[in-house]
Amino acid sequence: MLDPVLIVNAIVSGLLLGCLYAIASMGLAVSFGMLDVVNIAHPAMMVLASFVIAGLCSQSGLDPLLTALLVAPAFGFLGVGLYRVYHHFFEQSGDEAMQGLAFFFGLMILIEVSLVLIYGADQRWVETSYGGHTLSLGPVDLPLRMLLPAMMSLACIGALFVWLRRSFTGRAVAAVAQDRDALRFLAINPIRIKAVAFGISVALAAIAAGCLIVVQPVDAHSGHVFIGRILAIVILAGLGSLPGTLVAALLFGVIENLAATLWGPAWSPAVAFGLLLAVLTVRPQGIFGGAHT
Repeated sequence: MLDPVLIVNAIVSGLLLGCLYAIASMGLAVSFGMLDVVNIAHPAMMVLASFVIAGLCSQSGLDPLLTALLVAPAFGFLGVGLYRVYHHFFEQSGDEAMQGLAFFFGLMILIEVSLVLIYGADQRWVETSYGGHTLSLGPVDLPLRMLLPAMMSLACIGALFVWLRRSFTGRAVAAVAQDRDALRFLAINPIRIKAVAFGISVALAAIAAGCLIVVQPVDAHSGHVFIGRILAIVILAGLGSLPGTLVAALLFGVIENLAATLWGPAWSPAVAFGLLLAVLTVRPQGIFGGAHT
């Protein structure tokens, strides 16, 4: 007989894990879903930011979540420059489909090899004052190393939603996802808007990195664990739907955790990706397909 308390804790832990998946997927949802830029190097950028954050924390003693917020603007500017390069060599010439994909694949390999050469194969980990503490709400246990990153993830995702809906630039980003040429009639440069949006996506990778390094150790190849998951979440949500990405990430986290609890960790990715295939069979456009922001 299944223990109800065990199931409830598995669901709650899955929701906390889903929040990590959500902030990790949100940047790719912006670049891939809204800008049609298949940045498969996004998880590698997240791992790169994790190494940067770990190094800064060891020198300054700052909390990794706070450090992620401080590092995010620098990664945002890096993303703007990266998009300019991508646009100049691939998008502008019309070769963005395969050659652009190869560009980001090469960038992913470059990041991984560089991290191995500089840091070796050792894992990076940041000890926090709250890492070993747990908040108990009746029978439900909430480890602070999962709860605080989840809260920060939701806060940043909420800020992204508000920015996209309320600010002029945010509304322009949503518009460029639907009709880039229409922006020219409003004297808005769609390339500049896309560069800003891509910068936001890379900044989100840095924020996800701060959450990740609190939750678990990271090595140079940790991006491999996430690339399939975040691509699946973005596709499951329906390309371009940020609320859908949040819902799909939470669903993914709960299903993975429940499967690991009931049948063992080896089953969790199989069940989660099985759900993806089942949903896409019934609804190829994803859960929220066609709904932007």
